[in-house]
Amino acid sequence: MGNRREVAIGLGCYGAYLAVRRAVMTDDGRARAMENAARVVRLEQRLHIDIEPAVQTAAARHHRMIQAVNLGYGAGNVMMSVGWLILLHRDRSVRFGPERRAAVAAFMGALPVFWAFPTAPPRHRDEYTDTLLDGGVDLDHPLLVRLYNPIAAMPSHHVAFAVVTGFGRAAGSRTGLGRNAWRCYPLGVTGAVLATGNHFLLDAVAGALLGALARTVTR
Repeated sequence: MGNRREVAIGLGCYGAYLAVRRAVMTDDGRARAMENAARVVRLEQRLHIDIEPAVQTAAARHHRMIQAVNLGYGAGNVMMSVGWLILLHRDRSVRFGPERRAAVAAFMGALPVFWAFPTAPPRHRDEYTDTLLDGGVDLDHPLLVRLYNPIAAMPSHHVAFAVVTGFGRAAGSRTGLGRNAWRCYPLGVTGAVLATGNHFLLDAVAGALLGALARTVTR
């Protein structure tokens, strides 16, 4: 019964995500997403925090690093977050309930913003590089686009999940080194989403705040 309940929760969250995707993935929604991305760029420039091009340039000097970052963005972050919850559930850990609630809160909390403020990722703009496309993975392929929302950059789901997972695992770590490493995990994910051209810095900041809020309200 418990397994079916958790699957139903997961499918319900994904269904809500796809419903938002369907609502915004129109010609008007795509145009709004590009306008909103331009707004994010202008705000970052005014704040002097438009560091994405510099991060991409630095990462591009190291081919193996880019390959690792592409893999981390494409699969690693999701596998880490979902896999950890699966392990907690399998082990019947008392921590599973709070951590799953935090993950669901982070996931669902972003959906109203995805609907009201659709935002194209940096890789859709000419001045940024799509490192995954250069590596042979087209995130805008018609088949892939049916499975996710390509104009949902703000806030970053990846960074939100990294905060939920990183701080959750830090809390369960038995060593100071482990706790510090897991607390730094969201910073690593932030570097990955900037280097691959999938999020602006403000997307990452908003995602981190969402993850922290999700952990707080579900305790």
